[in-house]
Amino acid sequence: MSEFGWGSTTDEVLAGKDLSGRTVFITGANSGLGQETARAMAARGAEVIMAGRDQAKLDEAVAAIRTEHPKAQLETLTVDLTSLENIRAATSRARQRFQKIDILINNAGVMATPFQHTHDGFEMQIGTNHFGHFALTGELFPLIERGHLKRIVNLSSRGHHFAPVDFDDPHFTQRAYDPWISYGHSKTANVLFSVGLDARYSVLGIHAYAVHPGGIETNLGRHMTEEMREALMARVTSRDSGFQWKSIPQGAATSCWAATAEELEGKGGVYCEDCHVGEVDDESSTGGVRSYAVNSSYADRLWAMSEEATGVRYPS
Repeated sequence: MSEFGWGSTTDEVLAGKDLSGRTVFITGANSGLGQETARAMAARGAEVIMAGRDQAKLDEAVAAIRTEHPKAQLETLTVDLTSLENIRAATSRARQRFQKIDILINNAGVMATPFQHTHDGFEMQIGTNHFGHFALTGELFPLIERGHLKRIVNLSSRGHHFAPVDFDDPHFTQRAYDPWISYGHSKTANVLFSVGLDARYSVLGIHAYAVHPGGIETNLGRHMTEEMREALMARVTSRDSGFQWKSIPQGAATSCWAATAEELEGKGGVYCEDCHVGEVDDESSTGGVRSYAVNSSYADRLWAMSEEATGVRYPS
């Protein structure tokens, strides 16, 4: 059982760890959980590649981290997860610039967006949260294979409880769009992607973990109307009367834990929350992972769909 829990922070989880010589790649690193994860990892000596869409915002995040940690080893890479062409260009630059990736943290995401599409015609939430990261991870695989820790962390959410992946209509072409169902099935896809990665590549020592960071007030909720925000809070508090917001350092702690915990060595394909591995649970509204999110046949189906949709082929 992990010594850490709900209230643990990034610095507590990483205390005593030496990440010197390790390279950590983080998407969505220009703000919120991604920036805090980058700060905490850099503080322990890691070289951190901070990826995001906006170079100016990345530069601001770098400056903020260096204010606290002047010797932080930080690199930046612009990438737009809503464009496969942009992902291919960005990862090509990454393969030229960097020698390896020890830890990949797929942290970026969108939530409850209006009905929109990515550059490639994917519905925006599953397109950004899953297909974009599927493509990015596949294109970065040569660097991951050269890494030492070989861990991939995919940020999911308890929002995966809202819906399983709809394999028949992933982009809402045949049904009415619901922003929460869309968010839910994109977050389920993040868990299934972790299951699929681990099943295929644990033999190479590569392990993948899905992470629920907890309820945190970040700019992830920027697309929500006040009405949506109130409805979500009513739903959360009706299911979890003890609900409390986490701070950003508490929210990023489980990502740091999944990326470095010795007790996870040699095992992956699991869903982590509050700095421990969550139980499979189809009833609880306050914790655990739904069985449909860790179903290996669903993971295989999602993998095949993702390769076809993105054109990205992972090594066999």
